[in-house]
Amino acid sequence: MLSPSSSSSLAVLVSWICLCLIHVVVSSNLMEQQQQDAPNLGQGYHVSSIKQYPNHEGFEATLEVILPHSSSSSRNADDSLYGANLHPLRLIVRLEEKGSRVHVYISDYYNSRWEVPQSIIPRPKATDTIRNSLMGTTAAAAAAADHKEIKHEKLLAVTYTTHPFGFAITRISNGEVLFNSTPAAAAAEHDTAAPADDSSSSSSSSSSSSSFNPMVFKDQYLEISTQLPGTASLFGLGESTRPDGLQLKQGRTYTLWTTDITAMDVNIDLYGAYPFYMDVREARAGAGGQQLTHGVLLLNSNAMEVSYGAECLTFRVTGGVLDFYFFPGPSPLAVLDQYTQLVGRPAPMPYWSFGFHQCRWGYRNVSTDRSVVANFKKARIPLDTMWNDIDYAASGDRDFTNDPIRFALTDWRSFVDELHANGQHYVILIDPGISIAYEDYGTYERGLKADIFLKNPKGENYLAQVWPGPVYFPDFLNPKTTEWWMNEVQMFHDKIPIDGMWIDMNEVSNFCTGTFCSWNGTLFEDSDQCYLHCSSTVTKWDDPPFKINHMGTYQELGYKTAAMTVKHYDGSLEYNAHSLYGIAESITTNIALTKVRKKRPFLLSRSTFIGSGAHTAHWTGDDGASFEDLAYSIVTILNSGIFGVPMVGADICGFYGTPTEDLCGRWIQAGAFYPFSRAHNVRNNPGKEFYRWKSVTKSARKALGLRYRLLPYFYTLNFEAHTTGAPIARPLFFSFPDDPEALKINFQFLIGSSILISPVVQANTTSVHAYFPKGTWYNLYDWSSIISTGSSFILQAPWDVINVHLHEGSIIPMQESLLTSALVRKSLFTLVVAFPAAATNCESSSSSATGHLFLDNGDDIKMELTDGKSTHVLFSANLEAAGNGFIKSQVVYGKYALKENWVVQTVVILGVRIKPNTVLIHQEARAAEAHVKVTLAGEVPSLHLSDLNLLMGKGFEITWMPK
Repeated sequence: MLSPSSSSSLAVLVSWICLCLIHVVVSSNLMEQQQQDAPNLGQGYHVSSIKQYPNHEGFEATLEVILPHSSSSSRNADDSLYGANLHPLRLIVRLEEKGSRVHVYISDYYNSRWEVPQSIIPRPKATDTIRNSLMGTTAAAAAAADHKEIKHEKLLAVTYTTHPFGFAITRISNGEVLFNSTPAAAAAEHDTAAPADDSSSSSSSSSSSSSFNPMVFKDQYLEISTQLPGTASLFGLGESTRPDGLQLKQGRTYTLWTTDITAMDVNIDLYGAYPFYMDVREARAGAGGQQLTHGVLLLNSNAMEVSYGAECLTFRVTGGVLDFYFFPGPSPLAVLDQYTQLVGRPAPMPYWSFGFHQCRWGYRNVSTDRSVVANFKKARIPLDTMWNDIDYAASGDRDFTNDPIRFALTDWRSFVDELHANGQHYVILIDPGISIAYEDYGTYERGLKADIFLKNPKGENYLAQVWPGPVYFPDFLNPKTTEWWMNEVQMFHDKIPIDGMWIDMNEVSNFCTGTFCSWNGTLFEDSDQCYLHCSSTVTKWDDPPFKINHMGTYQELGYKTAAMTVKHYDGSLEYNAHSLYGIAESITTNIALTKVRKKRPFLLSRSTFIGSGAHTAHWTGDDGASFEDLAYSIVTILNSGIFGVPMVGADICGFYGTPTEDLCGRWIQAGAFYPFSRAHNVRNNPGKEFYRWKSVTKSARKALGLRYRLLPYFYTLNFEAHTTGAPIARPLFFSFPDDPEALKINFQFLIGSSILISPVVQANTTSVHAYFPKGTWYNLYDWSSIISTGSSFILQAPWDVINVHLHEGSIIPMQESLLTSALVRKSLFTLVVAFPAAATNCESSSSSATGHLFLDNGDDIKMELTDGKSTHVLFSANLEAAGNGFIKSQVVYGKYALKENWVVQTVVILGVRIKPNTVLIHQEARAAEAHVKVTLAGEVPSLHLSDLNLLMGKGFEITWMPK
């Protein structure tokens, strides 16, 4: 809890709020050493004045540094370590979005500092004037003032101490402290931030063992901590490969810095930087047995580390501002709704992108591409999209070019036209480095003319090296770059009508390290070793006073990336903007594809940041061919959904290495249910296409066959993600927030709210230990059931089987299993209704089920409910103990579905024990005859209604009665 020091009084302001934090990954030994050696960096700041905003929408304060001689502490402090303290500081606390979040902003009072640009994440500025003029008061007067209540429902309270300054966020409904930056020693004398019965938060706030530094704010070092109770379970802070599993682990330090390094490297910084976490608190007395969730975001793009101690979480950042947002939840889905409302709703993905994708670095010519597509068809394995890595490009791997022999334009164009004629699609890779080594390379020449490349400290174009050799990097923060990039995409698309773009190496990756590089004119084909001559002028930006654990050691920040003194068009340093390179390129590419294709864009980016999901899909990077990598991929995919990037997958069968037949078979079984399902591998290894093994072919047919039947369900989840931020692949605790065991599950996952995937992630096994939350779960292959009270089961998993189960209370739409999504879209619908198995065991019992379906053409730029262009169908069903029941649909804007002539042909009702004698069907006076089939196999029979011919675009009702 947060309370004032002995020399100050407590000021309380009420507002909604929840918290979200920052993420970083490192070894536990290093983290323990850092905690032991953590220096005392002074006594923090004190509040010198307060200004209240009108209408109780927040306040701002001036913070002055506490000088050593004014401190009563006996601890030795070195407040000069990492540089001088900045002061005064400006604190702003604002209630935003009608109370759906609280914003806490701390920066230099007089001098502007680097912040995530509005062009990356548009948002209300903390410094924007709020309505009328501010009302000035002293800190003491503010503490004594009788504040009026904010005119919104109060979910969270903001409290602060004045000497030393610290703030806390409290959930009003139960008095629990969610975030508390005041050191325990300063807070120990007061427990007024939460009710007296809040044992979990009061113990954490008064425990001397959770002591940490007061807030530190220097030019290149910011530090702030929060106390954590033992009831907290944290998720997020990424991106990294985590053998520990999904839940953050005490004793770890998580590094946030976008880095080109293989995903096989665990517990170090990878391609994305997400300073966001979700905190799930155990059910407390008086809380109705419910776990409550909140989220915390530190919107800062500088390099940082977050250390998770026994009773606290500490953020150490190399610059920028402290820009916190708190999201009150109280459910995980509510947190993501609030979070994505700020950082951007996930982009809608085209329908075809939910089909299966095939790629390889090493498809060296058009004939190879044709052969792969033909072999998929011959093996009867679904395939929607063919990809090419950089193999298509002219010598030097130059973007927007083609090899004149291996990918001759006429032949290449013919191949892409064949794909399109078959309802399939085509995507290519583009790297950001633009080669400077070739004459008459138009993309480079036009970039020079537009002057859109990053600059070195001398104002010259910054020279680096990637696969093409010597390159310049476009400055995607420069507004002029969008026009240049759009023109390059247009010119290329005119030759080859690509359907999407894959933007790789955009951390940004550089095979050299140095500020000033030169090139002697010699090219080395496909060299990933630096052959430029580079020198580095070491500055405080290249080698800052606080060093993060970068790539598992203390490398300079500019190691194998752009130098930190590189400048963007407006003078901004790469030191601040480095982790934004990938999202900036994603924004520009999304705009270009939308403009050029005039359809919904699809792009895939390796490097990501907060808000990337609003523009791009993502994959987990360069993984290995091992069962460990298969298991890790599930954790990374679930984390990506938590970060607001729901369209995510991993390289199925592994990018590096040679998989066993067992591994590849098991991986496609899991990967068939990734939101983004793609196989991809490196060129120097044998091919991993599924048709190379008979057993893998069978597994792929079976797993992808079910995925394609579920395409309408996946696409509806795409609509949910776009409108609410909900992940497509979800941890179990998202749907079962009151089940503490669900927090511990790492290698099972949900698709949407109710389909449970239980993959095999170990070698040479034909069974899997799977946890099932409470309820009845139906196997989607054979309708067999598991009735669980919240228990683990050993499931049989023969080599061609993956266990996929549907939870009671759900209605899901399915179509037919065909070889392309285009064919699936034209097929008949089946509705599967899942009632509890025990629904008819008690005379007084009844049960219900719900579901929905979103339909549009899958390619419109906007994904929204519009009359004539889309249809939304809501399903509901009820089953009484006596055996009578109904299922009905409610249609919103049915014209589009009617135009497409979509028909519900079959309804499968699970959990019906009594055979009905009468089945009645109503659809706007349209009669339909139902052929009723009752299956009694297994303990839970199912009722099949077939030959229904019900129009999806019109509401219908089906009732059944035993007598």
